[in-house]
Amino acid sequence: MGGETHTRPAASTYPKLATGPVGQQIRNIYRDRLGQFTGGGQYEGQNLRGALYEGRASGEEHVKLSVYSPPDLARPTFKDATKNEFQPTKVGESFGPSWSTHWFKIQAKLPTHLAKKELLEFHWDANNEGLVWSEDGEPLQGLTGGGERTEWILPKVFRDGKEHTFFIEMACNGMFGNAGGDIIQPPNPERYFQLSTADIVAVNVEARALYVDFWEIGDAAREFPGDSWESHEALQVGNAIMDAFIAGHGSQKSILKGREIARKYIGDKADSHDVYASDNKPIVFAVGHCHIDTCWLWPWAETKRKVARSWANQCNLMDRYPEHRFACSQAQQYKWLEQLYPSLYDRVKAHVKKGAFQPIGGSWVEHDTNMPSGESLVRQFLYGQRFFESHFGERCQTFWLPDTFGYSSQLPQLCRLAGMSRFFTQKLSWNNINSFPHTTFNWVALDGSQVLCHMAPSETYTADANFGDVKRSITQHKSMDQDKTSLLVFGKGDGGGGPTFQHLDKLRRCRGISDTVGLLPRVHMGSSVDDFFLALEKRAESGTKFVTWYGELYFELHRGTYTTQANNKWNNRKTEILLHDVEYLSTYATLASSSYKYPKKEIDDMWENVLLCQFHDCLPGSSIEMCYDDSDELYAHVFQVGEKLVKDAMAVLGYAKNETGNVNPTALNTLPWHREEIVKMPGESEYALVKGNQGPVEVKVLGKSTKAAATVKEVKAGLFLLSNDHFDIHIEGGSIISLIDKKAKREIVAKSQKANQLVIFDDKPLYWQAWDVEVFHLDSREVLPAGKTLIAENGPHRVSVITETNISKNSWAKTTISLSAVVEGQQSMIEVDCEVEWRENMKFLKVEFPVNIYNTEASYETQYGIIKRPTHYNTSWDMAKFEVCCHKWADLSENGYGISILNDSKYGFATCGNMMRLSLLRAPKAPDAHADMGRHHIRYAILPHEGPLDHRTVRGAYNFNHPMQLYTSISGKTPDSSKLLNAIRTQGSNSLILDCIKRGEDDEDVSRGELPKRKGRSIILRVYESLGGTSRGGLHIDDSLVKVKKVLRTNILEDDETELTIKNGLVEIELRPFEVATYRLQL
Repeated sequence: MGGETHTRPAASTYPKLATGPVGQQIRNIYRDRLGQFTGGGQYEGQNLRGALYEGRASGEEHVKLSVYSPPDLARPTFKDATKNEFQPTKVGESFGPSWSTHWFKIQAKLPTHLAKKELLEFHWDANNEGLVWSEDGEPLQGLTGGGERTEWILPKVFRDGKEHTFFIEMACNGMFGNAGGDIIQPPNPERYFQLSTADIVAVNVEARALYVDFWEIGDAAREFPGDSWESHEALQVGNAIMDAFIAGHGSQKSILKGREIARKYIGDKADSHDVYASDNKPIVFAVGHCHIDTCWLWPWAETKRKVARSWANQCNLMDRYPEHRFACSQAQQYKWLEQLYPSLYDRVKAHVKKGAFQPIGGSWVEHDTNMPSGESLVRQFLYGQRFFESHFGERCQTFWLPDTFGYSSQLPQLCRLAGMSRFFTQKLSWNNINSFPHTTFNWVALDGSQVLCHMAPSETYTADANFGDVKRSITQHKSMDQDKTSLLVFGKGDGGGGPTFQHLDKLRRCRGISDTVGLLPRVHMGSSVDDFFLALEKRAESGTKFVTWYGELYFELHRGTYTTQANNKWNNRKTEILLHDVEYLSTYATLASSSYKYPKKEIDDMWENVLLCQFHDCLPGSSIEMCYDDSDELYAHVFQVGEKLVKDAMAVLGYAKNETGNVNPTALNTLPWHREEIVKMPGESEYALVKGNQGPVEVKVLGKSTKAAATVKEVKAGLFLLSNDHFDIHIEGGSIISLIDKKAKREIVAKSQKANQLVIFDDKPLYWQAWDVEVFHLDSREVLPAGKTLIAENGPHRVSVITETNISKNSWAKTTISLSAVVEGQQSMIEVDCEVEWRENMKFLKVEFPVNIYNTEASYETQYGIIKRPTHYNTSWDMAKFEVCCHKWADLSENGYGISILNDSKYGFATCGNMMRLSLLRAPKAPDAHADMGRHHIRYAILPHEGPLDHRTVRGAYNFNHPMQLYTSISGKTPDSSKLLNAIRTQGSNSLILDCIKRGEDDEDVSRGELPKRKGRSIILRVYESLGGTSRGGLHIDDSLVKVKKVLRTNILEDDETELTIKNGLVEIELRPFEVATYRLQL
């Protein structure tokens, strides 16, 4: 309109004439160029790597070496080792053999020209693990070897120009044991390690910092989207740093210039923990971790040293990096540290108090969850949480199992009962068929209990804290509709020593990039795992509906671990049963005699040994042979102690073991229901009928002249008929070709099929031999040829036939099929004893039961419940369960009838269509070349039943696993205590099982002082609902024998929760489907 004035922009200085051609950068060439700056090889002397150190001193003048080599693979303590004479040695010498220990005395004297350098380190590398000790015996720093964690920061006092002494304890094993090449192969017993480096080194601190700057900027150039400005900018900054270094001829000034350029991309706070102080909201929460397998490719003795090496490193890092938080599980490892390295344990404890070193997990070890019994899972939490509470003042809130091979369906319930509402893992990212669909979700147990679960989207628990790990923490996050936050768990495990200073420096740069440039998810350090989960729980409280996953977290890999190392699994089952009996009898013995002291220490030691052997590479069978030598020794000790405790308790109760069957025998029923069974008398061919409730039961010897109630005859050559009032069984060549249920008038064996058929499979998984069995092994099924069958036992109370089958020229099986007379009112079963000489190579032995039953689901016993799995392959999720875990039984039922297969020590099973298949033995050759080789004794049984799956199978399997033992009254009369052993029992629904009777952990006459004592005495009962329906009943207490003041409901940690009403010796109870309940009877 006129009148306005406009300000002209300043005149441009843009040149009129072109100065020359400028080409477009060839992106891939300039990107690949970045590798030259920090890589080894032909340019190392000209690049940044060559500037990392300002000086180096070695040789006799500055580093004097001497060594003591203990004999016989001994691992002496510092005190014992340093008493010995040390012999001169030098760089270039080799030390071994595998598993040996060598103690080095290092006498170091700094040259004057290095004394004033900013950072001095001692570098040591023999390609094996080591631990630096001070001259006065303090463990200082773990060393990994092979170029990993080879440095120890020299103390300031070493700069005085005098000679200073320290020691290094060398372990002749690498981070992953002693296999040659492929780490899972059996250890090479003759491995030697050459000492290649023993130097005093002055570090160029700015060059080391630039190295990390450049590392992360280079990752940004490579890993940000190629069409993003952030990637292009990173490439320009990276090349500018290189150009500055070249222009400055690699001088210190050029290094400082490079750092200045780097700050344009990573910000100006990336050298400090202050980088995390910005107000920008993070979504990735990084937590340090060092997953140390309690045994695996090394024995327990080496794990104890791995713990010290790794945790010393973390204490050192916490002193240098205020933001460092280190989550550490497994109470057993803390206990080892306390026992063997008390001063280091005190350092750890101090950092726990500060909140930097964070106990987590709540369990004794990171245990397998498929095979331990329900009570074993309870004790993992009971012993774990009690340790953490008694030593650090707090229980854990997060269950931590990043590496275990699948997760049982009752874990959420037990976690909640142990005071934990959170669960962390990531192992399902290893699935080799289906991708697990969630990152953060509610995991729901069989009873409806839930925990909040998070699986790290970086899909590792040993991340290197790289740019890509931070990036994948979001790009692979599967639950961002509900919440976008994630955990990043980083650090080198298994002897790698946990997080390194490089990890912490890289994460600082990643945060700097996020705050300065953006695009990269913002990472934070300084928070705990519990802080992370608390934020998730608050979101749930405020209305976020996290998705749910019901039932087991089945791991689609490592299915062979249900079977490998059969003897180890037999030991596990039998010691669990022994511990049940020890606690039951010892509890009642304390009531019978005021002079008897409950053997709490011995019971604790037994449990801790069994729990240790349930570690997730021990019980599953995936460790080296040395580990099973160790576990065999521990189990033998458990059996020895347990049998003595049973003997002592029974003596107090008035009974002694009856080894002959003579002198008024009495059987002991340790199970909480009435039993009637025909049993063989010891050392004789006679049988007896035993019947009675829990406790001492009547033994009625059955005469041989009695009319045969079980018969056997050879009806034609090679064909045998075994009969009792329930069944007619035709056996040919060791296989059951017909099994007729007389009452139900039905054939149980599928038409034209054979039950109890031994079959063998070729068993060569894709890689993990001891761990895996792949679906294609089913294509190699081979029926073992029938052997000759003979009558082994001919009534009148029990009949048997025995068949020997040649498996190969080196292996055989002797199978005895037995049928006892029917006991009125009891379900009859067909029992099988199989003795196997097993000398195979990568083969899998199973026994098949094709049955005349059809259902799309089969049922399997799991801890405190039943899990149903498909018998079909409709989807890849169904097919993935071609081999599954069961406990004492598996069942296939249709309306009105079913078949249960019972076992006494097996865990692998499969039901495909109407084919039920029990896994018996494997023959992997790695990591134990002799796994399962030798003699095996296997028991299983076929239990047909009219009607649905019910308490008959559950109780029948318990009975099969708890054979009754014979005793004799010491006085010759019925002891006063005979009724006491049945004074506490359940009544009402048959689905209620009283699974545990024990004394209260902190009763004043029992407590070992770890936690405050409770006044008085109490008895703890564990009851669970076993069939999957709301069940009502009661706890019946004979008040003439047990005087109870009050009854309380507790959790599994034995915290009192609710007082219950007791009336006329009865406490009414009601349990949800598959609920686990714990009660305290306060005496």
